[in-house]
Amino acid sequence: MKPNDNIYPIFDRLLSRIEREQLLGQRGAMVWLTGLSGSGKSTLAIALERELYRRGHLCRVLDGDNIRTGINNNLGFSAEDRRENIRRIAEVAKLFVDTGIITVAAFISPTNDLRAMARDIIGADDFLEVYVSTPLAECERRDVKGLYARARRGEIPDFTGISAPFDAPRHPALEIDTTHLSVEEGVARLMALLEKNLTKK
Repeated sequence: MKPNDNIYPIFDRLLSRIEREQLLGQRGAMVWLTGLSGSGKSTLAIALERELYRRGHLCRVLDGDNIRTGINNNLGFSAEDRRENIRRIAEVAKLFVDTGIITVAAFISPTNDLRAMARDIIGADDFLEVYVSTPLAECERRDVKGLYARARRGEIPDFTGISAPFDAPRHPALEIDTTHLSVEEGVARLMALLEKNLTKK
């Protein structure tokens, strides 16, 4: 086989990303929300999707509830499975972004290494890391699923923020603390971050 031979020739015949984005009238982007359990990631993601829809933009939210029950339902919570969980999410997200869809991921993704892997898969130019920096005390106070209480009792091993660490992002594109910002204010900041992706020239 010659060095320049393409062993995946179908890709040369598919529509280009530019053509897909022109159809949608928007640029694809990846908004990666990271933060502790209960920090407000899913709430922001859902509200952002609604606001984008209201403005006529196509968005897709990827969240633990629609990933762990589907494509990743065979994965547990070991270090290896957590890594594979994020890898698969990133690969799926890349397909959405390449289609011109504004994609929002809401996952704890607790380490810089995991988020760097996701960024490398999706592409740094499309990857907008958003740190939902709501403090542990506030997340624990909310504890809507009772997870922190169970982790404190030792019923959930390796629980991020209690018995497992969380690496704060070094250089997030945006930081949102839902203790001090309303959902509407958080969405406004996310929309401002996405502004250049909202129209395809």
